[in-house]
Amino acid sequence: MGAGQSKADTEEKVFYNETPIQFSQDVVNHLSDHSMSPDTSPERQSTLDAHVRARIQAELQHLRAEEESVQKEIELALERENIDREMSSAGGEPSDEVAEGDVKNSMTLMGDLEEIRTKVDRFQARRRLSDYPAVKESGEAVVLCYRQNPTAPLDCWREVREFNASVAQAESQHLASLR
Repeated sequence: MGAGQSKADTEEKVFYNETPIQFSQDVVNHLSDHSMSPDTSPERQSTLDAHVRARIQAELQHLRAEEESVQKEIELALERENIDREMSSAGGEPSDEVAEGDVKNSMTLMGDLEEIRTKVDRFQARRRLSDYPAVKESGEAVVLCYRQNPTAPLDCWREVREFNASVAQAESQHLASLR
């Protein structure tokens, strides 16, 4: 409002320089060399490369984050679909009897899985070496003999025989406990 002119000035104005401008030959050569050469300086090129690499890395991280979110959405949708399918198949069957071919829901399967885990843990606890001290002692005796006789390992035949006998006894005890 009042700061600018209200009419557009379409006339071209030309200013003429009254003093001559002169450049040194070095400046002219420098400008002509840079205008002829399309190559950028190594410093400028490394700066450009670093900028491009940074943008590529940022875009790559963005795409990975998007991919991860899409995968999570797909997993959630599939999980919901499976739960719905389980509920519909479990809801249509009589709940008083459970036949062998029936579809079980995930809670029942989790209970079965936990039961199997406890059985495996009991099995692992039964077969630990601490339950068979004779095997452990005879094994240590074999190792000690081998260390004492590094050049004559055949001198340890008595310890090896005792170890084999204790292992055979432990195996028979273990098999008897499984029956």
